[in-house]
Amino acid sequence: MGSKSYSVAIAGATGAVGNVMLQLLEERKFPVRELKLLASSKSKGKTLTFKGENISVEELGPKSFTGVEVALFSAGASRSKEFAKYAVEAGAVVIDNSSAFRMEPDIPLVVPEINPDAIKQYKKTGIIANPNCTTIVTLMGAAPLHKYGKIKRMVATSYQAVSGAGAKAMAELEAQVRAWAKGEPLKVEVFPYQIAFNVLPHIDVFLENGYTKEEMKLINESRKILNDQTIKVSPTTVRVPVFRAHSVAVNIQTEKKITRQKAIELINAFPGVQVEDDPAHKKYPMPLFIAGQDDCFVGRIREDDSVENGLNFWVVGDQLKKGAALNAIQIAEQMIKDKLL
Repeated sequence: MGSKSYSVAIAGATGAVGNVMLQLLEERKFPVRELKLLASSKSKGKTLTFKGENISVEELGPKSFTGVEVALFSAGASRSKEFAKYAVEAGAVVIDNSSAFRMEPDIPLVVPEINPDAIKQYKKTGIIANPNCTTIVTLMGAAPLHKYGKIKRMVATSYQAVSGAGAKAMAELEAQVRAWAKGEPLKVEVFPYQIAFNVLPHIDVFLENGYTKEEMKLINESRKILNDQTIKVSPTTVRVPVFRAHSVAVNIQTEKKITRQKAIELINAFPGVQVEDDPAHKKYPMPLFIAGQDDCFVGRIREDDSVENGLNFWVVGDQLKKGAALNAIQIAEQMIKDKLL
């Protein structure tokens, strides 16, 4: 990656995604010269470990970014809207994991394996947006097929892990399972209903059109990343009692026919995604085994005879890694590779 090293800040360092960012910077040997860990006032003074060294968490504020070259934001949309401008003013490139800037026309929305060329547009604003985790996982399966056969319509139903709703949501699922096993009443606080032994066809707030915000993200972000406003997307997002890794059942209709064999070939040749598809031996991707992995995995690939040029597949990815922290760090790595940093 060259010998240059960088001053990096993580805003939201104590959260689930911030923690994974920290771990990946170390694992991937990202060239960090200096590291600033930023979080809200209640985390100030906590210490986190990076390369065997204890680093004290500082309170995120307007003056936090002096000397910072890469600012990784994972502190939520309202914090990004409030503080990203200070990072840009201080001369940093902001790679933002929240929904704050994704649909801004001048801000690139990037999955490095799919649209790395879009990164260059960051010069207009100093900000690059990381897509929603479900969009990333879905498109890691769909993009190689779109590049070959052009997707006209995509129906996607997600099976989303509770960690997508944060650490409290994970604790709630665990507490409910433990209470159920002891025959005690189950407490419901984070989700509108019990999540243990249940599925909720409801993620984020409902909009006037009957879709949720999470579903609209999948429509709008997919079109922006694939740079094609004509793709019709029909989403349903569902929360399932799984701790980590999102799964998506996807049905696509393409302009050019894609056989099962061709789909396997296209996905296997694409970086960051692997085919795990052997029905005879019950081989297909499952969140239990994909959690913690960098790549997304695709299985259950089959032609859909109910429409012309139809294809079904199932894709699973760790939404804290590829769906969030890993994608952000890969954007920074791509910038180094393209000499943009």
